[in-house]
Amino acid sequence: MPVNNLDVRDLNHVLDKTRHIWEEARGKNIFITGGTGFFGFWLIETFVYINQSLNLGITAYILSRDPGSFCLKAPHLALRKDIKFIQGDVRTFETSDISFYYLIHAATQASAKLDIEAPDEMYEVIIKGTSHIIDLCKKSSVKKILFISSGAIYGQHAAQLGKITEDYTPFNESLNNLSAYARGKREAERLLQDYASTHDVELKIARCFAFVGPHLPLNTHFAVGNFIRDAIASKPILIHGDGSPMRSYLYTSDLAIWLWTILFQGSSGRAYNVGSDEAISILDLANLIRETISSSSEVTVLTPSNGNTVSSFYVPSTQRAQNELGLLNYVSLKEAIRLTAQWYNNT
Repeated sequence: MPVNNLDVRDLNHVLDKTRHIWEEARGKNIFITGGTGFFGFWLIETFVYINQSLNLGITAYILSRDPGSFCLKAPHLALRKDIKFIQGDVRTFETSDISFYYLIHAATQASAKLDIEAPDEMYEVIIKGTSHIIDLCKKSSVKKILFISSGAIYGQHAAQLGKITEDYTPFNESLNNLSAYARGKREAERLLQDYASTHDVELKIARCFAFVGPHLPLNTHFAVGNFIRDAIASKPILIHGDGSPMRSYLYTSDLAIWLWTILFQGSSGRAYNVGSDEAISILDLANLIRETISSSSEVTVLTPSNGNTVSSFYVPSTQRAQNELGLLNYVSLKEAIRLTAQWYNNT
């Protein structure tokens, strides 16, 4: 089923906040893995809008296992001359002798189901995919790499420790305590750092936390997506736990602004947390979604607290991105929820 275009207000928001950074990319090529996923849709949609608006003459090459399916889902992107698809798996794909100046490595599905049921496969996809990307960088003379990593690499984090900074390193913990996804992202960072340190390449790392916006899957393990889905349908909003874990959510137009800015202007070898630093409990999130959408849904906590629960805390410090790159959260969480629900209601 075709999806709606992104709202032009969101596209203009990204253009307005990044207009000054795009000139260096004029006439160059960019390669994107994971271009057909949640992040990928936003990267491609904002790229084509900005490329056309500023007449930059950039061509984006998108790796996809099934370009035909993507084009059926997003026909407004299928025939664009500034987008070219390369079919293949991130571990084995082949390209012709094309030179890429920029590379965004966003492949790897953040699938809790795969992480639990096939952790070895999850880890292999990340590591072999990253190794194959490094081979492409060597062959294609890539100069700037943005690696989409994850806040999951920090492991478990207690609330009393506060917001997670980029130099938080509980790396004395056994790697076995981390998910295959987290271990893979951590090792992929190391592989890319080793490569960039011995070649004339700028590497920037985006450690991404939690997000809300159009294209967010509503039927996976993302609580915010599940809550929005149920609120739209006026179904009970069920919290599988006591609702105390603390999270934060960045709207996806802000996400696009952050990712493009880090690619172009981030310091080489630097990792940046990407997300909102405004914490909210899962219970309060559910209530905020119900109120914002004016839903008749009831919020039900399935496992009331026994008073001994230690709440998890998955909220980044974004001081580095703010201080070094001037990045901010422009869209409030309430507005982000409203815009996401509105987009899905029109899809």
